[in-house]
Amino acid sequence: MKRIIFLFMLASFSHFSIASDLGKFFKDSEEFLFKYVSEGQINYGLVKRNIKEIEALYDQIGAANLSGKSDEVKQSFYINAYNLGVIYLVVKNYPIQSVMDKAGFFDKEKIKVAGEELTLNDLEKKKLLATYKDPRFHFVLVCAAKSCPPLFNHAYMPGKLNTMLNERTRAALNDPGFIKISKERKTVRVSKIFEWYKSDFTAGGKSVVKYINQYRHQPIPEDFATSYYKYDWTLNRQ
Repeated sequence: MKRIIFLFMLASFSHFSIASDLGKFFKDSEEFLFKYVSEGQINYGLVKRNIKEIEALYDQIGAANLSGKSDEVKQSFYINAYNLGVIYLVVKNYPIQSVMDKAGFFDKEKIKVAGEELTLNDLEKKKLLATYKDPRFHFVLVCAAKSCPPLFNHAYMPGKLNTMLNERTRAALNDPGFIKISKERKTVRVSKIFEWYKSDFTAGGKSVVKYINQYRHQPIPEDFATSYYKYDWTLNRQ
């Protein structure tokens, strides 16, 4: 069944693959993520054994030409580049127990992205968050930690990006392991992401809970006390 879904995803993006010089990158990213990611976890050991595959994707990320590309193509490219860049740096330093074991993992280590030398923080904060101001990015950019939203085992694709962002945001914000509600205590504990990037979620005068409720099947009562649980930086490995 998973194989059928995978083939359908590839077929549904074939029009983009034919039309764009980035088509190979999106197709190869889709195949890689489908192969190595399961239930949000990554088989880093297997990626390490087949290291040429992630190295080939890393080379494509560095060589990509975004000149004249639409915002949707750029956003899709940068999201995939971030997630694959994280995997590349983990594997480069593997075995490690956490990305926190590598000093400067997010703010010193640089990767080549469309001809630029960028840190992961540059890619996340400057190329995506500052430019497009979309809080949904926080639920698709995955930092290799257990407390991150689960890594999707498909690439983010132009033509379907908005739908995919909505789906992954809903998946995270309805996950009881990510949003921890106690009806008895009238409390909700949320990820530190909502504290670190609070201004992204509260733009326009919204509260964090009000933002979350936009995507919840069962809204959190506004009178529930909100707190942040400790972030688990243990590697999100299989």
